[in-house]
Amino acid sequence: MTLRRSVFALLAAFLAAATAALPAQAQDEFLPFTTTIELQPGAGDAEVGDLIFRGGVEIAPDKAGIGGISGIEWHDGRLYAVADDGRWMVLTPDDIAGRLVDVSSIRIGDLRDLKGGKLGSKQRGDAEAITRLPSGEWLIAFEQEHRIWRYAELGSAATGVESGAAALLASAEPNGGIETLTAYDGGLLACGEWADPARPNCLRITAAGAQAFHLPAPAGIAEAGGVPTDAACKGDGTCYVLFRSYTPGNGNRAAIVELAPDAEPKTLAVLAPPMLLDNFEGLAVREAQGRTYLYLISDDNFRNCEAKPGAKANDGCQRTLLMKFEVKGPPAEAVPATPEVFAAAPTARPGTRPFPAAASVSVEIVTELGPITIALETERAPITAGNFLRYIEEGRFKGTTFYRAVRLPLDPQPNGLLQGGTRGDPKRILPPIAHEPTTQTGLTHTHGAVSMAMNEPGTADGDFFIMIEDQTGFDADPTASEAAWRAGFPVFGYVTAGMEMVAAIHAAARDDQAGEGVMRGEMLAAPAKIISARRVDSQTSPPPPQ
Repeated sequence: MTLRRSVFALLAAFLAAATAALPAQAQDEFLPFTTTIELQPGAGDAEVGDLIFRGGVEIAPDKAGIGGISGIEWHDGRLYAVADDGRWMVLTPDDIAGRLVDVSSIRIGDLRDLKGGKLGSKQRGDAEAITRLPSGEWLIAFEQEHRIWRYAELGSAATGVESGAAALLASAEPNGGIETLTAYDGGLLACGEWADPARPNCLRITAAGAQAFHLPAPAGIAEAGGVPTDAACKGDGTCYVLFRSYTPGNGNRAAIVELAPDAEPKTLAVLAPPMLLDNFEGLAVREAQGRTYLYLISDDNFRNCEAKPGAKANDGCQRTLLMKFEVKGPPAEAVPATPEVFAAAPTARPGTRPFPAAASVSVEIVTELGPITIALETERAPITAGNFLRYIEEGRFKGTTFYRAVRLPLDPQPNGLLQGGTRGDPKRILPPIAHEPTTQTGLTHTHGAVSMAMNEPGTADGDFFIMIEDQTGFDADPTASEAAWRAGFPVFGYVTAGMEMVAAIHAAARDDQAGEGVMRGEMLAAPAKIISARRVDSQTSPPPPQ
């Protein structure tokens, strides 16, 4: 583990622990075997039309039989997927400097019918599309036995039938039903797997009813028999539709079409050989920091090349490829990073001390943007809080900075942590201190918690980080396989005032080139200076026993 000026080197493990609860009735999460891939050898962030390639991986089938993935949806930092053998999956993508480099965990479970039973046969379990409604419900579209079922929670019994797309299903072939299904604010977009202009292939479904229309395959894939196979919509109602095709001798192609409100369809890109392609069936959209990202995933149809030693894709085998693209566009208008912007937001709420009656000392760190007040848990974490208090009283933080902003793709936003301190300055740091795990102190990495950065237990000195929203994956976990995560990080205080300052510093511009390894792109372009730090009250004591 390499954490001192880098509390985030093991982001994958943290994200696995920090995200919202996963669906019920599933196997434990596991680390899949992956290999990084490029769209074009040696091209790096290749540009294709209005898309920029931002990394990708090939996912091996593993013993769990990963494959058959036919639809994906981005939610709360993960990709939720369905497979055409009646299973759901949750994948946690892992980025470094904005590029997809791994899938750090996968969880798999069985889809259930209206009575809670497993779907069983291919005919009943051929799930092709998944989307999440604003209500939190899930919709899953199936082929063979054409239908769309509602789920309150993946892994639980289906709760009902969505009938709004019945017009599309009326004349669908057994293996040519609804593969494209996505929700947007106010409606659904559903498309069938055909491209005959005499037969409308898409529906917009709203409270006013269903409106049929034909969405043609774009040039470059139309001549190869391209058909819609998935879609995803942004918060503003702009939807992206994935087309795919396959022809013997010419291989796979894919295309992305943008459907913006009150605008004609626009082809963003056509992906064709010699690019690294496969049977792309799933598409998800992610919005982050004013940018739009698209994830594409391919369905190996359980004919994975890895199951055939020496085989190649053109031998009839297939692969599970996950790729990330950024949609080109003008940079979003920057929101000024001022405390006033966040003052009325939920982010500005103070941290909550889990033991408010315990003795504590309040300190104030005055930054360029304003003051941050922290209650040091001198009773619950005497070593760590005492160390921090010594840095305060000896003036060791004066002139240092908050220099690193880690931003997580989790809800609510903003989300992540802000790091500051001495950065290993030999003129400022004191000897490292003994480790006080959260299992010992009872403290936890909730919103506003302050914790020490370190390389390993017992090496913390003068660098610390503040949580923005709950990040309890940093707590000690006695069941973890790695010693570093069994120890966790030592919480020693909570911000009691000034979280709007923390949020404003966290939102400031970052330097895309600064930092090394997983820290690259996380360093603030203009670190926020700590002007002063002082103790602001006497130590409080717990109430006398009654």
